[in-house]
Amino acid sequence: MKMRITTNVPNRLVLWALSLLTCNYGQAQSTVFLIPQPASLKVNEGFFQLSSASKVVYLQDSLAFSANWLAEKINQATGWKLAAVNRNENGDIVLQINSSYDNQIGTEGYRLSVSPKVVKIKANTSAGIFYGVQTFLQLLPAPVESTSPVKSTWQAPAVEIIDYPRFRWRGVMLDVSRHFFTKEEVKRYIDQLVRYKFNTLHLHLTDDHGWRIEIKSLPRLTQIGAWRVVRHGYFGSRRPVQQGEAATYGGYYTHEDIREMVAYAKQRHVNIVPEIDVPGHCMAALAAYPELSCTQQIVHVDPGTAFSEWYGNGTFKMLVDNTLNPANEKVYEFLDKVFTEVAALFPSPYIHVGGDECYKGYWAENEECRKLMKQLNTRHIEDLQGYFMSRVEKIIRSKGKRMIGWDEVLEGGVSPEVIVMGWRGVKGGIEAARQGHQVIMSPTTYAYFDYQQGEQTIEPPVYASLRAKKVYSFEPIASEVDPRQVLGVQGNVWTEQIPHMRHLEYMTYPRAWALAEVAWSPRESKNWQDFTRRMEYHFLRADMAGINYARSVYDAIVQTQQREGNLIVKMATEIPDLQIHYTIDGTMPDHRSPVYQTPFVLPEGKITLRVITYRNGKPIGRLITLSPEQLAQRTKLYDSTLTD
Repeated sequence: MKMRITTNVPNRLVLWALSLLTCNYGQAQSTVFLIPQPASLKVNEGFFQLSSASKVVYLQDSLAFSANWLAEKINQATGWKLAAVNRNENGDIVLQINSSYDNQIGTEGYRLSVSPKVVKIKANTSAGIFYGVQTFLQLLPAPVESTSPVKSTWQAPAVEIIDYPRFRWRGVMLDVSRHFFTKEEVKRYIDQLVRYKFNTLHLHLTDDHGWRIEIKSLPRLTQIGAWRVVRHGYFGSRRPVQQGEAATYGGYYTHEDIREMVAYAKQRHVNIVPEIDVPGHCMAALAAYPELSCTQQIVHVDPGTAFSEWYGNGTFKMLVDNTLNPANEKVYEFLDKVFTEVAALFPSPYIHVGGDECYKGYWAENEECRKLMKQLNTRHIEDLQGYFMSRVEKIIRSKGKRMIGWDEVLEGGVSPEVIVMGWRGVKGGIEAARQGHQVIMSPTTYAYFDYQQGEQTIEPPVYASLRAKKVYSFEPIASEVDPRQVLGVQGNVWTEQIPHMRHLEYMTYPRAWALAEVAWSPRESKNWQDFTRRMEYHFLRADMAGINYARSVYDAIVQTQQREGNLIVKMATEIPDLQIHYTIDGTMPDHRSPVYQTPFVLPEGKITLRVITYRNGKPIGRLITLSPEQLAQRTKLYDSTLTD
């Protein structure tokens, strides 16, 4: 069952938000809090005053959606009935496609002029107008995000903005296999992402844990592959399927659902890229069609069991066969049927085919695979993946699409036309670019939003960590790479530990905001300290909109080092103006407790370190409590970039 989300802001939250605005609105008026930062921004004297008599005017029919979007957002928050009017140049807010092409702003850029008299948004395309509308909404005070009427001073500062994106691929991947998200939830997610100028939603539709797209020519994929038994607890430690258990958790998108989501995204200038993950990660497909694996064993859609062993050096062993048989011609007939329907449903020029984490142990034991290796004159079982991906690429090309794969597709056999999504650190993307592939940089080290984002003893347990500041520090173009090879960047949200929409939001924000600036803004304009001020203002906007987010950036970062037999404690914060108060005497820290200044030696004894952050004499971060054993263990995880 999914958690129901209400976007009505409670009265107490409105009062709290308005009190903050009362305190900070003067600062908000003199400082523009935009995310992502525009290419050029000039703040002028004065303000544009929005009123119930204001009109949104669009001068071309193609801009009707953007005009109505803007009017509806304003009306929702104010209770007014602003009109979106076609071809009337006397409006207060005017949206206009340029009569001649503006080379500086390109296909997604815009020019936004706000004066005390009029707001003008001009662009070469309707996409540029749409992004200009998002920026204008961010110039209005935070209550504009409310889904019910709120009293406020509806002003926008006078500005001149020239803006355009750094990268053309600005994406987020949503894994709907591990946990299913309804079409309405996907649409809600799209609405959130476009506010920060993301233009690509990569849907991970298939995996070991669920097949989420209707394939009418292969009905068992959703009759069986879309459902698993109900389990609770940490994903990866759950009890296996028991004989006779009913598979009742899951769901899938019908053809009609897909068309609806695609149309919804297109209106908002988002391209939905479907992923069918092969040849590994196929247990849901094999639960429906077991004859497509090497072992042909009966398997179940996995509910989150430990069906693999990982050895810490990147190698692993599958305890259950979850791979398609590359030597079986029926596999390619199966895939042709799948990709025929996928290609017809998604107008995207791209289809993602996965290609990652394919265990080849069952291939090595299979007689058909050994015969195929002899035919190919190869002695390496890994080469069968190259053969398989080459066959899949031909299928994708036959549908008029271009193939994308995770960086394992570099293992051989695919043409330079294949786009590579680098995920195993930045090295995968760099190697792909060197080999002539266009790349999308999506490394675990900067772009995996399923990782913990703060203090590991407080955050829900995940095996790795990625803080917002680290995301913001990401530079997608390495010095040894031709910038023309890098299409853009993408954040990935794998949902093993993300069971519902509320937690999806918590894991996505504010890290997606940081990545939005990496993807859109000029490299030279990035400034973490400035971003944190803008980020905090967007916390308030998210509160008004009823969108969840993590406040982990307020928590202290606690690390330790061993030096000459002593345990050295180092602490820091992601946000610059916080004070770290701590105790080591068994008491609870408050604003009168010692303030951390420099690294210190932890005294001998059974000492518990307690830490909390304050701002202006008031607690803002969460309490962190660490035992001597926990502190000693942190020496193995020491990261100098966090505290030095």
